Amino acid sequence: MFTLQEVVQSIDHTLLNPAATEKDYRLLCGQAVKRAFKAVCVLPCYVPFCVQQLQNSPVLVATVVGFPLGANRAKIKVWEAQQAFADGAAEIDVVINIGALKDGHFNVVAEELQQLVQVARAFSERKIVKVIIETGLLTEPEKRKAGELAVEAGADFVKTSTGFNGGGATVEDVRLLAAVCGDQARVKASGGIRTWEQAEKLLLAGARRLGTSSGEKIVREYLEAQGSSV
Repeated sequence: MFTLQEVVQSIDHTLLNPAATEKDYRLLCGQAVKRAFKAVCVLPCYVPFCVQQLQNSPVLVATVVGFPLGANRAKIKVWEAQQAFADGAAEIDVVINIGALKDGHFNVVAEELQQLVQVARAFSERKIVKVIIETGLLTEPEKRKAGELAVEAGADFVKTSTGFNGGGATVEDVRLLAAVCGDQARVKASGGIRTWEQAEKLLLAGARRLGTSSGEKIVREYLEAQGSSV
């Protein structure tokens, strides 16, 4: 259904383990270059290191903001975003204020996201903002509303999950968010994606990016099935 190139170019090769070291990130970046993944998604303090590792490649560097709870004050998230872009990140994956959403304080969520998108655009129109709504903690109406707020704020992607707070990417959630986004934003599926079969199903459902720490495993699975060298 999908070619290897199509799948690898959808993958944000992710390492957000708090115990990860420079050695781990050097390996991550090397794998991303070898496999031609779209991006690496790394902890904020390792953005400069990964930018340096990838300076001669087309692989982008993404990092997280307000991660993994989304409960930082808006001005802290704004500062995190500014620092991430100043350090060379091309993309940020920001967790919404989940509690504010569930309380119905939609203006709080909207204003925060608008500020973050403005930060990105101030750096460059090419900077990307992905909004993590944490679908595993939301009802269906809340998922829909979160997606709508992200789209209205001008975000580039709505992302399903952090992978840290229960739940993960599902075909049903991707379809829902793809319908909400229409042609105004794209969907990133993230959380628990470990196989080629999962990757294909999520892409078929409408995802355009896949956040996974199993990118290398997914590629190897495909190549072994094809009888190709890994």
